[in-house]
Amino acid sequence: MTALPLQALVPDAIPAVRSTPDSLLGLYRRPSIELVRGAGLRVFDREGRVYLDFTSGIGVNAFGHGDEGIAAAMGEAAASGLVHTSNLYHTEPARRLADALTRLSTLDRAFFCNSGAEANEGAFKFARRWARELGGPAKHEILAVRGGFHGRLFATLAATDRPNYRAPFRPLAGGVSVVERDLRTLEHVLDGESVAALILEPVQGEGGVRVLDVGFLREVRALTRARRVALIFDEIQCGLGRTGWMFAYERAGVVPDLVTLAKALAGGLPMGAVLMSEEIAATVRPGDHGTTFGGGPFVSEVALHVIKRLADPALLEQVRGTGAWLGEELATLAARSRRIRAVRGIGYIWGIDVMQAASEVVRKALDAGLLVCSAGEFTIRLLPPLIAQRDDLAEGLSLLEEAVR
Repeated sequence: MTALPLQALVPDAIPAVRSTPDSLLGLYRRPSIELVRGAGLRVFDREGRVYLDFTSGIGVNAFGHGDEGIAAAMGEAAASGLVHTSNLYHTEPARRLADALTRLSTLDRAFFCNSGAEANEGAFKFARRWARELGGPAKHEILAVRGGFHGRLFATLAATDRPNYRAPFRPLAGGVSVVERDLRTLEHVLDGESVAALILEPVQGEGGVRVLDVGFLREVRALTRARRVALIFDEIQCGLGRTGWMFAYERAGVVPDLVTLAKALAGGLPMGAVLMSEEIAATVRPGDHGTTFGGGPFVSEVALHVIKRLADPALLEQVRGTGAWLGEELATLAARSRRIRAVRGIGYIWGIDVMQAASEVVRKALDAGLLVCSAGEFTIRLLPPLIAQRDDLAEGLSLLEEAVR
């Protein structure tokens, strides 16, 4: 039987037909708008309405929408003809990206994957591999701290402190526990005989935008080193310039054993990474882990372009300075409003505790022309693109105040 040409199977009229809501799995409570275009800090819906985007695709679009540099990098990467080769072969873009990330982080090895949850799952495996070499099978426990969010796969979900996310999928992966976020608890539970790793976010994003104290991070680093426990910093949301430092841990002057990255890493293309010390990497053997798509030449070339720009000292200084100004403006807004209880954040990641359901404020902001997201039942999260200037941020705060009021 002769195969029909593709054009016969997919008529010209089909691309113009909008998908019905029923054709997508209902995992997200999306508003009714449909976004069709983006430019800078703004996105446009099918009806022609304009929105100021303070979500950045949940921290992904560091340079906003329609960035010419990223578009050019994609074009150059595609022109090579090597979009995908699998990890059976070496490619130069992956090697150059690994070199750049390890140099910037002062860690020694990189593993590339496709998402943040995958990066954390990989970090758990690498930490357990190291721990087994060090202390045998008994040294396998992975601990996470209260308020953390590390993903929705089975092991990362077990490390995520969101009971409503966890409950429908029990039993979760074994050997993973959530403990209180204080030094006294950690001193008690970090048993070097049984614990392989501790994971935490230097800035807890989904958990309400809680900036962990630098003194706490330093004490945790000293404690994990003394107990021979691998320290994993999840910087999937707070890393790569979001705080005004290339890596959020630089603010505390410490370096973890492993750091996980994703979101902004490849400018909107799916990519995650695990960076690790030589001590951890030396225990990992061929076949211990793998990925078909991770670190492909196309996405790695684009990520290299993004990383070079994110590491620009002028950009990082601008995020630190303007981020501090943003915090002052938010505090002023809270002081004159009876609908804001607290403001927390650093750089271009901020949480605002409100007196009503966060979902209601998100909806009202959308109606006013501003995209924001939540970080808990009563917390609004701001994640503006790193290119946002004070005038842009002031416009967004004016719309947010309208939504809160």
